[in-house]
Formats: sequence, C-alpha cells, structure tokens
Amino acid sequence: MGKWDWICTQPEGQFLERKTCFDYSGKRRRRRPAKEVAKDVAETLAAMANADGGTLVLGIEDDGTPTGVPSYSEDRLRVILDAPRNLVKEALSSRTQWVEVSGVRVLVFQVDWSPEVHQLSDGRYLLRVGDQNLPFPADQIEAIKVGKRRRFTEARFVQDASLSDLNPGLLDKLGQKAGLNLPPEKLLVHYRIAEQHGTRLMLTLAALLLFAKDPLKWYPSCYVDFVKWEGTERRFGPELNVIKRERIEGPIPMLIERTFEVIKSHIRERQVLVDLFFEERFEYPTFAWQEAIINAVAHRDYALEGTPIEVWMFDDRLEVRSPGVLVEPVTIELLKRRERIHASRNPKIVRVLTEFGYMRELGEGIPRMFEVMEREGLHPPEFRLEAGAIFTVVLRNVPVYPPETARWLRQFEDLRLNPNQKRLLAYAYAHNGRFTSRQYQKLVGIDLYTASRDIKDLIRKGIARLTKKGGRIYEILQRPGMEAPSEAISDLKRLAPLFAKKEEIANRDVREAFGLSRKEALKVLQRLVEYQLLERSGSRRGTRYHLTPRGYDLLSRNYDLAS
Repeated sequence: MGKWDWICTQPEGQFLERKTCFDYSGKRRRRRPAKEVAKDVAETLAAMANADGGTLVLGIEDDGTPTGVPSYSEDRLRVILDAPRNLVKEALSSRTQWVEVSGVRVLVFQVDWSPEVHQLSDGRYLLRVGDQNLPFPADQIEAIKVGKRRRFTEARFVQDASLSDLNPGLLDKLGQKAGLNLPPEKLLVHYRIAEQHGTRLMLTLAALLLFAKDPLKWYPSCYVDFVKWEGTERRFGPELNVIKRERIEGPIPMLIERTFEVIKSHIRERQVLVDLFFEERFEYPTFAWQEAIINAVAHRDYALEGTPIEVWMFDDRLEVRSPGVLVEPVTIELLKRRERIHASRNPKIVRVLTEFGYMRELGEGIPRMFEVMEREGLHPPEFRLEAGAIFTVVLRNVPVYPPETARWLRQFEDLRLNPNQKRLLAYAYAHNGRFTSRQYQKLVGIDLYTASRDIKDLIRKGIARLTKKGGRIYEILQRPGMEAPSEAISDLKRLAPLFAKKEEIANRDVREAFGLSRKEALKVLQRLVEYQLLERSGSRRGTRYHLTPRGYDLLSRNYDLAS
C-alpha cells in the first residue's frame, strides 16, 4: 500500500473530505470549471479551520476512486490553489501538495484548527460537523471566538520531552488504525502534535497526554478518580459512606479503556420482563455512560491542572465530572434540546481519539445518549455546571415508567415521537387507552397550539384517533404485532396446561380453569385475540380458540406443549 492510499479507503468525516474535479450530470464526463472547484476548496477548508482542522483531497470520488486533477491552464489552476486565501476572509494558511495515488495525481490540502473565525467571501460562516459543512448564525461568532481562545493548552510545547518518553505500542496502534505506514516522529507531525525543529522533535502537551509512558510526569492530574458511595448522598467525617475509591491512570487511550473496565465492574444488571421471560439489562445503557467518559476526557479543560476527572457512583445515579466550562457556542440549553452541535476545546486530542475509534460522528453523541436512555425507559441525561468550572453529566437508573409501560412504548420506537408524545402515550396506557388535549397540556405543561400539533402528528402516524366525530376524547389504536400487557400474558400462561392437552379450547374450558362466568371468560378470550395471542374460529357454541404462532412461541419457551 502506498503512503497516501489511506485517503481512498478512510471514510469521509470530521477530518477528511474528498472532492471530484469532474461533472457527471451529462452523457459524458466533463471537467468542472476551476471557479466551481475553488469554491468547494474554500468552503471545506474554512469549515475545517473553524472546527478541528482536517484534510481535503481533490481528485478522488466520494467512493474513494482516484480520478485525478485534470489539466487546467496555469491561471485556472492558480484559482484553485489560491482559494483558501482569496475566497476566505482572514485568509487561511493551508499546506498543499501533489501526491500520487494508484498512478493518478491528486491535490491534497491540509489545514489546522484556527484561533480565528473564518468567513467565506460570500458572507457565510461554515463549521465542520461530521461529514458536513454546516452554516452557523452570525450571532454565534463572538461566542466561537471566545471558545477558540481557550484551545491553546494542548498545543503548547513541552521543552524537556522527547520521543523516548512516548509509548511506541500506542503509536503503532494509531498508525494501524489510521492506515498510515509512518515512523513515529512523522506520525506525530502528521497529526500536528509535534514539530520537527532541525534535528529535534518538539512534542506538544497533547502528544504527552495521548502517548506518554508516564503522563503524570508531565500532567499530574491526568487520571480519573472513581468513587462509589453508599446510598444517594455524600457524607463525611464519622458518617463517611465511601464504599470504593480507585485512581485510574494512563495515557488517554489507555485511561479511557481502564476507566471502562473499572466502571463496568460496578454497574449492576437489572431484570426486565420481556414477553414471558426476564432479560438481564444493565442499570445504565453502555453507550450512555461510555460516551460521558469519552467526552469528559476529550473536552476537559487541561488548563485546570490541579483537578482530575471524577466519576461518582451512587445507588440511584452516575455522575461524570469534568473540569472546565462548555466550549462556546455549546450551551446546556442546546444540549438539552438535543441540538447537533460540535465544538472541541482540544481539537488535536479529539482528532487522535477519532482515529482510535472512540469518537465517531461528532455532534451526534449527546442526542444518542438521550435516545438510549429513553429506549430503556430511564430519565434523560442531566447537565449542570458546578462551582463555576465543573461540567457534570448525571445519568439516573430509576425508570421513568413502570417496566410494563416501558415495554409497551417500545412498539412506537420507529415512529420518531418526541418525549412529550411518549409521556402522553404512557398516560393513556394507564388510563384505559384514552386522553384529551386538556389532559395532555396539563401533563407536560404545554400550550394548546403545541398540544394540537403533537396530537395531529399521532393521528397522522396512525397511533390515535377521536372516539367520535366532533368529540374531545382520543383513543390509542392497536398496532399490528403490538406487545401484550402483562395481564394478557398472565392469562395466556394460565391456559398453558389446557393447550398442553389439546390444540384448541372453548369458553367452557376457560370457565372451568379460571372459575369465571361465561361473560368473564369471553372477556379474557377476546383480550387474548385482540393481542394476537389466540385466534378464533367457528361461531356460537361451536366457537373455538387456538394459539397463534406468536402465542405458541410465548408459551413453548416455558412449557412443553407437545407432550
């Protein structure tokens, strides 16, 4: 594999973009105008410089096929090469080189994160988030400038450090992950965490935090302080309630893994009823707490040298505490609204962690934390700023809804409902499947307009309907294959001995088994039919009920129906 072949195989994302020089819209491939290509170059590099830096490759298709840069005249080629300076205000300083990939010449642009906020010549401001160049409003510019001024700590050079202070195994692992066959010193320079000054390699703090054999020598608070408390509150003195305390150390990639191992050993499993069986689920979804740890390590303020990252585990919650305030323009309000927003205090560290695979779709982590917590029926993540400089993420293990309700709500996962709509469905589930707009407004504290919009969305998605034309009461509609409530499953389990003896049963069998009246037995059977656990055939006194494939599957897990 050639030195630059990685730019064909690595997925496009936060730090890599590929652009073609050809137009395929017509019957024949044609060369794109130089001005159009130059615009792409300016947009991508400005967005990357406003975020974490990155690489733009010109002459490779989105699928990684090298097609090269066609023969532009010297003045047209100069338009492309000068785009970072001529089409961007606060001209960009980028590194440009021609390289050969699979026998084809392509043009590589590389840009670092910049302490400035760069504006395109057409007035737009762009920010790289994942594989997109997204616009951000002018009223966020000053906040972004403030945030950028806080990003110099990781980039400062450490005079006494040398390559011998680094862990060669971690550097090899990075090269393998990134598909870069480079010696250690060139690998560090590639990620802009070291510079070659004559014969001396100057290492940044980021390089030492990421790869040092002993990072504490260079940064004494490069560790995680894990504390497990008894109960739900911290107590001190004679009532000190610390059960376990562990100091977790290591260069950042190893620190993350070791922290995962320690915390995982303390996270309990809980039993969740699924159909007729209890499944083991962790009290905190793995993605949620691991994302909180990764973010704490990647985005902490390394200028606050005396404070480590802390993880506090209580009986009812997990708190991940990271030194530093949020980086502008990120705010707690934006996080709570699940906005897809990304800003790195430590872009060099973030880039390396992305290569290691700890960070992927940047800007997506917090929204996904909300999703996985809600999917497990737990409270959404909480965010708070404590003592002016400690950003804390709180995950609670207490379910929002009873297990039965949470299971019932899972049938609507594919319909992209908002949290308020889910609360409404849970309310209706507990109130005979019915609700009114006024009840919804009072339940979640919204106005009439918002309630009307959400209810119309439920109707459009086939979840709810008015009980009668012109009425005010809505009812929840049964979805095909919807999960049966626990009482229906319980009834079915009681019928298991009957189905073990014969393939179909009658109302009389249920009366005898349950000691019910004819009417009460009919109600039980109808409920089982409604939830597609039984199927009805015949009529009047000849009516019989037999197990559906779904009902048979439920019972056969616990009972031998063939005996």
